[in-house]
Amino acid sequence: MSSVNKVILVGNVGSDPEVRYLERGTAIANFNLATTERGYTMQNGTQVPDRTEWHPIVLWRNLAEWAEKYVRKGMKLYVEGKLQTRTWEKDGQIRRKTEIIAENIQVLYRPADYRSPNNPDQTLNDAEQPIATEQTSTIPTLEIEDIF
Repeated sequence: MSSVNKVILVGNVGSDPEVRYLERGTAIANFNLATTERGYTMQNGTQVPDRTEWHPIVLWRNLAEWAEKYVRKGMKLYVEGKLQTRTWEKDGQIRRKTEIIAENIQVLYRPADYRSPNNPDQTLNDAEQPIATEQTSTIPTLEIEDIF
């Protein structure tokens, strides 16, 4: 039987993507995405606070270049991808980091002060903030097939 490695997150970008280019020009972008479970009050009156998880997101090639141009801190994103764990040694210690390798991203919301990449002097209002799809927005949605 085959297995499934699929992650779907909807959350807020914690900081602008950090983008770097490898020797052959391959782009890699990294940023953290916050997801929050809302707090609640138990029957006995005890308050349970909100709980925020931070997820490291990694994007490659065209998707990384897209994020460099369009993704900014505070945006709400839909991210689809897979879990991948890297292992390395540093100072004699084995280190591990589990990341989400994004395969599809959609912008769900942009902050009010978001600047258009085509015209940095122009802010976009709420009427111009649809879900990002190629049919409804100037910000294209990329899928894994577009990368390779």
